[in-house]
Amino acid sequence: MKLFWTKEALLRLQEIEEYISREDPDAAAEFVDKLISVGEKITDYPQKGRIVPELSLENIREVIYKNYRIVYLVKKNTVYILTVFEGHQLLKKEEILKSRNS
Repeated sequence: MKLFWTKEALLRLQEIEEYISREDPDAAAEFVDKLISVGEKITDYPQKGRIVPELSLENIREVIYKNYRIVYLVKKNTVYILTVFEGHQLLKKEEILKSRNS
């Protein structure tokens, strides 16, 4: 199974790293590396993630690492990471629409 990170997801990872870097640059890099690692493992069992509650679509799922949600689209033999964001926030549907077209 192939894995692609959308522009939106990569932008969110960069923002997460910049935010954490204000306090601890080393921890920021390590945390984002772990988010990426979790994202890469999705291809092993793409149906393992839960269906995103805000959308209720079978092929858009998420996994949670610490307090971050990694939202992805399963399409044939490919997983597209659509966005990554803090778990206390609701998914912004416009981010998903933007990501699906990237």
